Amino acid sequence: MTHAAPHVAVLISNPAAPAVDEDAIASARAVLPGAGEVRVLNRGIAAEIAVGPDADITALRAALEGRPVDVALVPAAERRKKLFLADMDSTMIGQECIDELADYAGMKAHVSAITERAMRGEIAFEPALRERVALLKGLPLAVVDDVIAERIRLTPGGTALVRTMKANGAHTLLVSGGFTLFTQRVAAMIGFHADRANVLVTDGDAFAGLVEEPILGREAKLAALVEMREALGLAPSETMAVGDGANDLAMIGEAGFGVAYHAKPAVAAAARFRIDHGDLTALLYLQGYAAGDFVTD
Repeated sequence: MTHAAPHVAVLISNPAAPAVDEDAIASARAVLPGAGEVRVLNRGIAAEIAVGPDADITALRAALEGRPVDVALVPAAERRKKLFLADMDSTMIGQECIDELADYAGMKAHVSAITERAMRGEIAFEPALRERVALLKGLPLAVVDDVIAERIRLTPGGTALVRTMKANGAHTLLVSGGFTLFTQRVAAMIGFHADRANVLVTDGDAFAGLVEEPILGREAKLAALVEMREALGLAPSETMAVGDGANDLAMIGEAGFGVAYHAKPAVAAAARFRIDHGDLTALLYLQGYAAGDFVTD
């Protein structure tokens, strides 16, 4: 009688730069005690290896150092998650919406510098947001349509990630320290069930330079995860969260699978899982989905 391995080692590269070849897999197996069966999830892009209980993530990373390959040690049981929360800016989209709005006000460099410090955790999120929003006062609301049409780009793999999880019974929530003017549109484009974000105060057809209180930040993201988990009757292990900035840390820390995606250094260091090379389909491979399982429409 055979028993399933308690963990699997997952190797993931960016689909645009396949690097999970036979040599990479062999290098990984060489440092994985009890390495067993290899399952190819997407040839050249993702594979997983059954491993014993003594597998070490540090040794695995060292074995593949210099290769554009993300690695993770994942429990073999309960991999497919039933609740998924995602940050928006620099996670589900490639931009920071407030920085793009500020560009229309001629203040992108100034606002971007504040955004970067806040996302690194060097300054508190809430006052930093109020300061940046104040600089938007008088900017016409119509620029939102321009920003979405001309600047915002969905992160590769995001639509497949959300739609595949939904097709397999997961609830999906886009939760952002940004603004509902963007999250509502982005959530609809990708296919999220719902979205939560901050509300910008308007004055006629222009921004008033204010954001409604209380501000949705780090603690509100955590609260959203706990609230949705309890409403759905799920165990903590059945949840997944992804983000890149300091205000995502509590949410990432609480989730069964907490993923730092192309994240700021402090976030990547704190998260259980980190994706530095792959696109968002990496989060499907972590859950054991193969490319043939992906839903894209």
